[in-house]
Amino acid sequence: MVAYAFLIPLLPLLAALSIGGLHFFNLLRGEAGEKLSARLAAWAIGLAAALALGLLGLELAGSPSGLQVYGSWLASGKLAIGLSLQAGGLNMALAALFGTLLLAVARFSRNYLHREPGFHRFFFILSLFAAAMLLLVLSGNAVFTFVGWEIAGVCSYLLIAYAYERPVAAYNATRVFITNRVGDGGFLLGIGLMLAWLESADWQTLNTGAADLDRGDATLLALSFAVAAFAKSAQIPFSPWLARAMEGPTPSSAIFYGGAMVHAGVFLTLQLRPLFEQAPAAMALLAAIGAMTAIYGYWVGLSQTDIKSSQIFAASVQLGLMFLECGLGWWTLAAWHLAAHAVVRCYLFLTTPSILHNTHGRPLEPVPAALADCRWAFIASLQRGWLEPAVDWLLVKPILQLAKDSRYIEERILDPLMGSPAPAIRAMSSLAQREEQKMGANLSSAEDSFAQGSGLAGKLAQWTSGLLNWFEYHFILRGIGGESIRVGRRLGQAANRFEQLLLRARYLALFVLITLMVALGYR
Repeated sequence: MVAYAFLIPLLPLLAALSIGGLHFFNLLRGEAGEKLSARLAAWAIGLAAALALGLLGLELAGSPSGLQVYGSWLASGKLAIGLSLQAGGLNMALAALFGTLLLAVARFSRNYLHREPGFHRFFFILSLFAAAMLLLVLSGNAVFTFVGWEIAGVCSYLLIAYAYERPVAAYNATRVFITNRVGDGGFLLGIGLMLAWLESADWQTLNTGAADLDRGDATLLALSFAVAAFAKSAQIPFSPWLARAMEGPTPSSAIFYGGAMVHAGVFLTLQLRPLFEQAPAAMALLAAIGAMTAIYGYWVGLSQTDIKSSQIFAASVQLGLMFLECGLGWWTLAAWHLAAHAVVRCYLFLTTPSILHNTHGRPLEPVPAALADCRWAFIASLQRGWLEPAVDWLLVKPILQLAKDSRYIEERILDPLMGSPAPAIRAMSSLAQREEQKMGANLSSAEDSFAQGSGLAGKLAQWTSGLLNWFEYHFILRGIGGESIRVGRRLGQAANRFEQLLLRARYLALFVLITLMVALGYR
């Protein structure tokens, strides 16, 4: 039974491919096809959730579970990366939890998005996201965890930009996508260090071999994955992207930023518990960043006036507390906190459209007096602590300025030294053609006034220069010269192509070989 764990991420992937294929070939369109799209997504996610729940129940009943290897994906020397899933423990528990929440969101979305222009697109992305999240939590190695990590990020981008005709939605989706790619750099660095030091990308190998790593190596490896976790779970300084992600539909906000994806960073930290325990500096950083994020989220959340923003900053508080718990070594508490918060936050996001109905007649809670009386603190809370402008000023603007400086150096210094770039050559060629046409139009009216002279010697020089000028205009530039210019251009183009051909690696190697043979022959 445990061997069928591969179906958990595979079933939603097949549903996504089916919905996308049918829609691409115009077999699934408009309101008539809504029922089929919703059923394909719901049935696939439901079966995956049921299988995960069944395997979790068997494990609790005492059935053996563990790493399931289905083949080899890459093998080179001592390095081997397999197709493996962790079919037990925290991984299977979270797969069952996320699968259940995904099923609830799929059922909710069927009526919520009825007659929306992007109905089929939403269920395609939701099914693809379900496959990515289930692969992320079940993968037995860092490579396929990263694959799920990236596909989930792409799905997040597509759903934030769901209303892509709105510039704000497209801009926010781009900001969120780029911010999360910063964390991906830490993840890739962690994978590279694993392969270099442990010659393996398996999570089990990393956790069992963490005790054998030097303190410095373990700290660097833990910090690499910590950066990835901070970005994915919107910890300081990456927190602003979470508020921008609210441009998507409410169901996507519920499962992406309330139920599943926003907890991926916490899950990664929990999965690497043995590694972090070997790196006290990394655990101290987890606690510090988590505490700062919790305080920031609570402070900014006090002044929010819309329900989605309030939910987002409340989620930031809870995520910060989870990282604080991990940093303090309270791993079991952090795992239960993750599960409980995923359920509660997903439910609260799904009920946000009816919040006015649910709270009708109830008095609204005012801003706390301590915050209202402190004007600067209240304004700073309304401005969300100016965190995003501060990050732009510290990181984004220097990088943009560096890019401008590099372009200036290239255009003003390197290009003149190395020769004109291709656009300048094209511009010069067009200018030469216009000059040639203009010259041809003026040849008939050209006078032999090329030079002026006085006296016998001067007149002879004038007549000679006029004759030579007439000959040049009528026979060289107009007749033979025009054809020779065109022939010269063709020869130049042929020479350029020949030069590019010679610069190819195989011809360069051939020339080097011939040179060596000649040199050895002369010896």
